[in-house]
Amino acid sequence: MAVEWIWLVFICAFGACIGSFLNVVIYRLPRDKSLVSPPSACPGCNTPIRFYNNIPLFSWLILRGKCPDCKAPISIRYFLIELTTAVLFGGLYLCFFWFQYRQTGLTDPAAMQQFFGGGWLFYLVIATLFASFLAASAIDMELWVIPLELCWFVTLAGLIGSGVAGFVIDSGVIAEFDLFPMVAGRHGSPFAALTVGGVIGLGISLILLFAGVIKPSYEMVEDEEGDCEEAVKSQENEPEFEDRKEIAKEIIFLLPVVIGAIVALKITQMPFLEEKWGSFVSMPVVSGLLGSLGGYLAGAAIVWAVRIFGTLGFNKEAMGLGDVHLMGAAGAVIGAKWVVLAFFIAPFLGILWALYQLLFKKMRQIPYGPFLSLAVFAVIIFHDWMQSVLRNYYGF
Repeated sequence: MAVEWIWLVFICAFGACIGSFLNVVIYRLPRDKSLVSPPSACPGCNTPIRFYNNIPLFSWLILRGKCPDCKAPISIRYFLIELTTAVLFGGLYLCFFWFQYRQTGLTDPAAMQQFFGGGWLFYLVIATLFASFLAASAIDMELWVIPLELCWFVTLAGLIGSGVAGFVIDSGVIAEFDLFPMVAGRHGSPFAALTVGGVIGLGISLILLFAGVIKPSYEMVEDEEGDCEEAVKSQENEPEFEDRKEIAKEIIFLLPVVIGAIVALKITQMPFLEEKWGSFVSMPVVSGLLGSLGGYLAGAAIVWAVRIFGTLGFNKEAMGLGDVHLMGAAGAVIGAKWVVLAFFIAPFLGILWALYQLLFKKMRQIPYGPFLSLAVFAVIIFHDWMQSVLRNYYGF
């Protein structure tokens, strides 16, 4: 039992170290600065931070939140991000393997045995999502921007995890406990076809976009990966757009995706292909990859649909493309069904925030990204309870 406690402490310490790196990401990534050089320095006096003053959690407390050289205050955000990440990493381990609140289907009696018996892959992918979405939410709250690199990183983790999961954990366990997205069951083959067609269509759209055949929307606006802080400070100087016209460009961009999905579905339903297609997508690697890609498309599609219809209805840009990428990344990790459910949970969290503002007369607005992230976290942690509710009341 002592070894279990030592391992838990190690995981929390590892989480704190990741949190320390997230602080670098939160400050540098949206400002287009390198994440590796130069070394961290005090923003007040520019003195490089010594290694013994850069110990996660402890250094901020020992220094009492001040630079040891110029005594400039160090934001408590650094300590809070490190603490939050440590708690999240430790909490996920407890949730999955110790208390098994979210069951993984791994039958080993001890938490460490479950972890090293295959659970490590599931844990690492989920922890990657949590850490990246924490950083994205912090950046979004400060600058109203979600760096797309974070979304792409989570998407890549989801694709790799889903693709190799069948070699680490039994495929039956993965499917039964929803550890990774998979295309399975009677709806598996059609969903896989829609996914393949959608991905091909997306590739065509991107080629046409880079070739200049399709025009990007809001192309005069500073790119989301650009100097976000300056963009936020100078919002009053941003050019005016006809939003319905701009969103029409996005509809044109998405047409090849929709057409590709429909064509692929029709082709794979042909009698001479249907059985072969079903056998192909039932292969564990293919099933995992297409499940993750399908989750990405579903997560991106539902946010993009709200963005398009909201903009057409109100002639004002509704939701940001960063939110589209964020939910796409979430879908790549948790799958189509769960990312759609998370999207419909997010507004309730927004309502709770609005009630808090009303009761305590705090009028600070925050972007929607943090609510989407919290909804994804909730779906992951309360997965088993939600699955029971869906099965008992709605039959799926």
